[in-house]
Amino acid sequence: MTKRFELFQGTNSQYYFRLKSANNEIILASEGYTIKANCHNGIQSVKSHSPYDSYYKRLNSANGQYYFTLTASNGQVIGVSETYTTTQARENGISAVKRDAPTAPVLDLTLRQVG
Repeated sequence: MTKRFELFQGTNSQYYFRLKSANNEIILASEGYTIKANCHNGIQSVKSHSPYDSYYKRLNSANGQYYFTLTASNGQVIGVSETYTTTQARENGISAVKRDAPTAPVLDLTLRQVG
């Protein structure tokens, strides 16, 4: 499968997106949006901000793991990575978002019919 954004609705009725790499791993995930259009706006914000290193914050979790956030120009977090065991793995994750996000298509999973 190819790199892509997946837009989906959680059990709490909020909308989320996740960026998946070509190997199907989630490399960036959003927080919840109450309106689907705002989730689409979040994806567009990731696409426009992801190529620039200045929008990434490299962080450490309480349990000694590493992760990053992608922020918009207003400082708001628009995506959070999974956790990594090394700083190099975190850098690889950032590189993957920089590479994949700007051109990744959006797969809207809310449009799929069940049954």
